[in-house]
Amino acid sequence: MTAYDWIETALNTVHKAHWYRSLKTITRPGSTVSLQGKLVSNFASNDYLGLAGDPRLAEAAIAAIQTWGTGSTGSRLVSGHRPIHEALESAIASWKQTEAAIVYSSGYLANLGTITALVNRRDLILADTYNHASLKQGARLSGATVYEFDHVNMAQLQAQLAAHRSEYRRCLLLSDSVFSMDGDLCPLPQLIALAQDYECMLLIDEAHGTGVLGETGAGCVEHFGCRDAVLIQMGTLSKALGSLGGYVAGSAALIDYLRNRSSSWIYTTGLSPADTAAALAAVKIIREGGGLRSQLWQRVTQLKQALTTQLSPPEKQTGMRLLPSESPILCVQMSTPTAVLQASQQLLDQGIFAPAIRPPTVPTSRLRLSLMATHQPEQIEQLAAALAKLQS
Repeated sequence: MTAYDWIETALNTVHKAHWYRSLKTITRPGSTVSLQGKLVSNFASNDYLGLAGDPRLAEAAIAAIQTWGTGSTGSRLVSGHRPIHEALESAIASWKQTEAAIVYSSGYLANLGTITALVNRRDLILADTYNHASLKQGARLSGATVYEFDHVNMAQLQAQLAAHRSEYRRCLLLSDSVFSMDGDLCPLPQLIALAQDYECMLLIDEAHGTGVLGETGAGCVEHFGCRDAVLIQMGTLSKALGSLGGYVAGSAALIDYLRNRSSSWIYTTGLSPADTAAALAAVKIIREGGGLRSQLWQRVTQLKQALTTQLSPPEKQTGMRLLPSESPILCVQMSTPTAVLQASQQLLDQGIFAPAIRPPTVPTSRLRLSLMATHQPEQIEQLAAALAKLQS
C-alpha cells in the first residue's frame, strides 16, 4: 500500500459513472477538422467567427513574434510588459465603452484574480448555480460567504439579498452572460437593478458573449443596452476572438486596483506577443464589420429551425429535447450519460463531431452543439438529419 493507491480507486469510480474524460487530437482549426485522422464537421468549437484560422490573425501574430519574440518572459510589472499589451487593453476598453481594461494570460486567471481581489472572508458572494467553474472556484478561493441561487431565479436572488446583504461589508454578484453549457442568457437588466438596490458589485462573465452578441459584438451588456450601468465585465480572447487570454473591463479605478491586488495578474508571465497581437487583430476585424457575425446567426437560425421541425415533441418521450438558447450554443438534452455517449459516437461515425457533456459538468446529459460563421449550410443539414435519425 502507498499513499497514492486511492487514485486508481477514484478513477474506477469515474469510469463506472460514465464520467471518464479523454483527449481527442485535432490537427487543424475550422468548421471541418481532422479528428484523430478523420475529416469531420466540427460542432465542438468555441471559435464562433472562425477567426482562429484567419490569415489576418496569423500575420499579426507572426509580425509580433518578429518584433517582440515568442514570449513575454516575465510578469507585466517586472519585465513582461510590451506596448502591444497596452494597445490591446485600449482597444478592448474602447470596444466595451469602459474607462479601462486589463488583459490576463487566461480567462480562468482573470476570474480567479478579480474575485479574490474584490472580496474576502468579511464579504458575501451570490452566484448563479450554472456559473462557469472559474467563477465558482474564484468564489471559493476568496474566502467570502457564498450562496448560490437557482439558475436565473431573480426572485430567489432578491430574497437572499434581503436576508443576508446587511450582514456583510461588501457583496459581489456573479453570473455568466451566456451560460456555456446551455446557451441561454442571464437576465442582465434585473441583475443590474438588484445590484443597485442592494449596493452590490456585479461581475458578468462575457466569455461566450464577446464577439457574438450586440450591435458591434461587444457582448451581452451591449445586447441588453446596459452600457451605462456600473459593473465589471470579464471576457476571454480565446473563443470568438480566436486567440488566448482573458480581460476585465471597467472603471479606471477598478483596473488600477487589479494591477495592484490581483495575484493571478501580478505573479503571472504576461500574455505572449503572438496571442496579444492575434487578439488585437480580431477586435479590429469584428469592430470594422458585422459580416461574420451576421453569417453566424444565419447558421444558428437554420439549425434551430431544422431541429424544431425534426426532433420529436416532448410528449413522445424519445429522451431528446432541444434546450432553450439565445446564443450560438444549442444543446440537445438526452436521458442518460450512456445515451449521450452513444449518440456522440454515432454522429462521429457519420463524420460529425458533437461532444457529449455529462454530469458533474452539467445537471443533465446533452449534446453541446456550437455553431460557427464558417459552417456551410450543407453541414447544418447533415447534422439535423443525423440527429433526427438518432430518435428512430
